Amino acid sequence: QVQLVESGGGLVQAGDSLRLSCAATGRTFSRYTMGWFRQAPGKEREFVATLSWIDGRTYYADSVKGRFTISRNNAKNTVYLQMGSLKPEDTAVYYCAGDTSAWPGVVVSEYDYWGQGTQVTVSS
Repeated sequence: QVQLVESGGGLVQAGDSLRLSCAATGRTFSRYTMGWFRQAPGKEREFVATLSWIDGRTYYADSVKGRFTISRNNAKNTVYLQMGSLKPEDTAVYYCAGDTSAWPGVVVSEYDYWGQGTQVTVSS
């Protein structure tokens, strides 16, 4: 099993950058595909980005492609989400998620492990 704790959220202005971190416990972190999701008030949780542990393949939601980058440091048991050119519509609680499958993809239910979330608020 793995436990996930997000950090790095905050209040920023439109156009700013922010880096979220997700620290994982457990000795087999390197064998988890990691994803980032977000949930805005009154909306369903939605996919943001994912990074496969098998081949390092990444995939992004169209809404963040070119602005956000997912990466990981297995030595630090940490996955990151670098967010740039932030927009007010990026405002949400951001969650990291993990799964042992090679490609759980964009579906919330395919990820077995979740953090508690970190709030990101982008003002206009």
